[in-house]
Amino acid sequence: MITVVGTGTGAPLSPDAEAELAGATLVVGARRHLAAARLPDTAERVVLGPLPPALDAIEQHLKKPAHHANHGNHADQQRVVVLASGDPGFFGIVRALADRFGADALDVRPAASSIATAFARLGLTWDDAVVVSAHGRDPRTAVNVCRAHPKVAVLTGPGAGPAELGAALQSQSSERVLVVASALGSGPDERVERVTPAEAAAREWGTAVSVVLCLDESRVLSPVRTIAGPPPGPSRWALDEDEFAYRDSMITKFEVRALALARLGPRLGDHVWDVGAGSGSVAVECARLGAAVTAVEKSGDGVERVRANAAAHGVDVTVVRGAAPAVLSELPDPDAVFIGGGGRELPAIVTACAGRARRAVVVAMAALDRVPAARDALLAAGFDCDGVLLQSSRLAPLPGDVTRLAATNPVFLLWGVRPPARTEGVAQ
Repeated sequence: MITVVGTGTGAPLSPDAEAELAGATLVVGARRHLAAARLPDTAERVVLGPLPPALDAIEQHLKKPAHHANHGNHADQQRVVVLASGDPGFFGIVRALADRFGADALDVRPAASSIATAFARLGLTWDDAVVVSAHGRDPRTAVNVCRAHPKVAVLTGPGAGPAELGAALQSQSSERVLVVASALGSGPDERVERVTPAEAAAREWGTAVSVVLCLDESRVLSPVRTIAGPPPGPSRWALDEDEFAYRDSMITKFEVRALALARLGPRLGDHVWDVGAGSGSVAVECARLGAAVTAVEKSGDGVERVRANAAAHGVDVTVVRGAAPAVLSELPDPDAVFIGGGGRELPAIVTACAGRARRAVVVAMAALDRVPAARDALLAAGFDCDGVLLQSSRLAPLPGDVTRLAATNPVFLLWGVRPPARTEGVAQ
């Protein structure tokens, strides 16, 4: 049996956990956990660093013959205790242990997580928070979630701490504050500090950081929730044009937007560019579906229109004023790109976007003679390419309580999808 004990954030271990430790033949934990616990003199100890060696040590120990000197009902078993921070079943070691030894071999004793403790220090609920781990992972997902949502908890790690988060967010999220919680539960050493992203980027934070909260403090209080985590996705998308402010007919029609969204696939943790945003209708819809979004628009009135539409729909969209493709070099890499404008620069814009997009590029064109160059640019970048000419007719009323079909302008929608990476040496 493997007992996994959550050490919490400074609270003493429960009597049951102390009893498990007293009978342990092997104790595994971080150096600070081993130093703080009362361990039996006869127990072996493994300092928890990289997981594979620790899991191997546990497996080898469980195979050893038991010593009958052990007391209690488990005299014929090796007893392993793993000490872990907070709730070990939440982004913790329980996953790795269950994969290796099976869930039936585990007895898990959770404690309050660093996330729950950090929010408690602020007097905030966290059933509406999005929790993302950057520990041992590419921090870009955490950054994108922080840009898109008003209440995010980030579990940090080397190379993905407050300084790195702040550096990535400082030019994108002027409304955000970072709350850096360090050494939670350690008494006088505990720190809970509010800093701007720029202030976080300028500091050395050391190794005591427990969790970083990224908050839009104007929106941290939410109504009573039924479902925990990020808000449920919108009940509908491809919204009618009259739900946006736009100039003349300069908006992506809802039929085109519906297919564009299907090919972009915006989701939580993604970053989407809307290039030549116009009204920002595509940007707003991607943000409503959970993605972090950057809208690029060259006109001043267009920039204000995108911001107004984002505010009207209650989403965050970073709006960058400038002409593509030149302005794109200043932006963080996207997962997907929608190109709704470009004129004569369209081939160069498609080339620039295709060189940066991780997953997909979607291009909407009213001028058919621009399609070949855009398609060639996607193919040259190694994308699988497809497209469709969209022609739709909408129901429109006529006098006499009858209905006619009113044709909308045809639009060619072209999309490129990056093929999955091939694995070398795999037999076909």
